[in-house]
Amino acid sequence: SEKLLKLAASVPRESLVAPGTCFGKFTKSQKFRLSVTALDFLAPYAKVGHGRRAGPGAVPAPPAPHSSAPLLQYKVWVKPGSEQSFLYGNHVLKSGLGRITENTAQYQGVVVYSMADVPLGFGVAAKSTQECRKVDPLAIVVFHQADVGEYVRNEDTLT
Repeated sequence: SEKLLKLAASVPRESLVAPGTCFGKFTKSQKFRLSVTALDFLAPYAKVGHGRRAGPGAVPAPPAPHSSAPLLQYKVWVKPGSEQSFLYGNHVLKSGLGRITENTAQYQGVVVYSMADVPLGFGVAAKSTQECRKVDPLAIVVFHQADVGEYVRNEDTLT
């Protein structure tokens, strides 16, 4: 953003690698781990339209607009009672699942929203939409990766 560039202008050129937002970090095993700082950039690219309830009568979501679909194109909405649990770093259980985008595959990246369409974080679907209809209420349906609560929990190490 323009504000960030103005702040970067006060840093000596030799000390500055690049101004911008840190999307994540590489682990020691060379895997890239997304950080919650990427949420504001990823949420707008989540699949257009509302998800459907994972139950009988679910209607398919519209197809992706083009074949080069973004990585996190699927949405999951959590019930108000489960928002706090997710923001504390816990996985989303079936009992806390409000809605899920139809045709979400297992291990697909998802953006997690509150029922009021506020992005809370992102994760990986532990079950497909079809499996979510049949599983036990205490089964994990979304593996937690990052959430906005990390700003508070890791404020000293978050870059």
